[in-house]
Amino acid sequence: MAKTPRRSTTRASKKTKYIFVVGGVMSGVGKGVSSSSVAKLLQARGLTATAIKIDPYVNVDAGTMNPTEHGECFVLKDGLETDQDMGNYERFLNVDLPANNYMTTGSVYQSVIERERNLGYGGKNVQVVPDIPLEAIRRIKKAGELAKADVVLTEVGGTVGEYENILFIEAIRMMKAELPGQVAVVMVSYMPVPGSIGEMKTKPTQHAARTLSASGVFADIIIARAPVAIDKKRKEKIAKFCNVLPENVISAPDVPSIYDIPLMFEREGLSERLCSMLKLPCKKAIDMRSWKRFVSSSRGDSDAVKIAVVGKYFSSGDFVLSDVYISVLEAIKYSAYKLGLTPEITYLSSQSFTDKKKLRELKKYDGILVPGGFGKTGVEGKLNVIEYARKQGVPYFGLCYGMQLAVLEYARNVLKLKNASTEEINPKAKELVIGVMDEQREKIAQADMGGTMRLGQYKAVLMPKTIAREAYKQAEVLERHRHRYEVNNAYVPALEAAGVIFSGTSPKGDLMEIMELSKSEHPFFVGVQFHPELQARPLNPHPLFTAFIKASYENK
Repeated sequence: MAKTPRRSTTRASKKTKYIFVVGGVMSGVGKGVSSSSVAKLLQARGLTATAIKIDPYVNVDAGTMNPTEHGECFVLKDGLETDQDMGNYERFLNVDLPANNYMTTGSVYQSVIERERNLGYGGKNVQVVPDIPLEAIRRIKKAGELAKADVVLTEVGGTVGEYENILFIEAIRMMKAELPGQVAVVMVSYMPVPGSIGEMKTKPTQHAARTLSASGVFADIIIARAPVAIDKKRKEKIAKFCNVLPENVISAPDVPSIYDIPLMFEREGLSERLCSMLKLPCKKAIDMRSWKRFVSSSRGDSDAVKIAVVGKYFSSGDFVLSDVYISVLEAIKYSAYKLGLTPEITYLSSQSFTDKKKLRELKKYDGILVPGGFGKTGVEGKLNVIEYARKQGVPYFGLCYGMQLAVLEYARNVLKLKNASTEEINPKAKELVIGVMDEQREKIAQADMGGTMRLGQYKAVLMPKTIAREAYKQAEVLERHRHRYEVNNAYVPALEAAGVIFSGTSPKGDLMEIMELSKSEHPFFVGVQFHPELQARPLNPHPLFTAFIKASYENK
């Protein structure tokens, strides 16, 4: 006798609709920005939209993944370390997303196993199917409830047919069966144009659609990614062989920036098709005026501001991986556009500056930024770059590790503490100017490294008449953190006596959140222990980035 499938424990609202975005042919062709763009368009039609990312990795979160392989680790407001696509969702929608909106295979299995250990299944057999897909469904529905959303966008990582994401495809099948008329599936599939042939090929997409249908799920809309726009003939061919209407094949050629994608989708009528398909209560007129102004500002033929981003994670073989610092790079752009400037960003490996003769290459830049990172690699190069920026009066902005190293450089070269170091690099150093946080020491000793840093949003109090206070224009701020080490308070009096201004601290004053030098000493020298780039948005640039870009331009 067949077993009766277990139902999801979270009841779905009849009003909430669900859109799943899956990949075909190959990864890395824009599922994340497609999801972000669809959500943005539905938001512009007056709907409340929220977005979810499903990563098929067994990692419980993205915090332990190598950034050169996986890209940036994006930290949410409540502290969860997630995939970089969550950053795109937040930036496009201009919202803070909760931890529930990100899941991995590891986190889903962990939840099911913990529930089983707590007798949450009442002694029943716990099986991969249906219990793993049901846990994913529970989280998807909960995301809709938490956001009071009209529509929930869920991106499934990887491509259809991969063993890793088959359980999440099964979750889609189960939701479609449970909620007829409330679920739509969008497949983002690549249309290659082989150079030796010179013709766009649809066969890989046909195979992807067939693979998806073999799992019991049919694509309702196919977004055809390609170097050029897809023509009518190929739209009709995809429609015929992939079981979709021709008008539901959306052309998605390469565009100047990811911020053009919502406008491109709107020209193709994508949001209107989804509203009709799911019977969503959409406004007929879509309001994208502010978004269009932002995109227009990025096209301006305006003065350039040249920024050097000196990091350790840019190189991967013969390739440069800008995705490692994607939030930083986008934050620079937003502030530059707001100021009517064209950002020219150059990625420089910190390891190359171990040789001080290479520092002369920095003369052509208006500002220098050192982002976050971990470990010893490239540290001496970063310290040399920071010393150069300080002595030459080049505007400098240090983020997280970039602040810690700015303090360390000052201790070594101004306080003359030649043995000064950070506990992260040399735990036995005589002068540990940067030390491990007390609550982190035991975790490090026990190798309890996953999701245990100081993570998420914390308050900082700002000192009057400082660069930070002038930029924020408020006395208290909330910023996101991801670190284990802090400025050692034993050295704070000496650093302050030598000229360092700790313009931002935790409410109790025991954690140094922002360091800066006075404008009389340097045009802009600021380091922050947090990650302001995580809260920069296209229509709301971060004030510290804007102050940095402004200072860089004024000091050309």
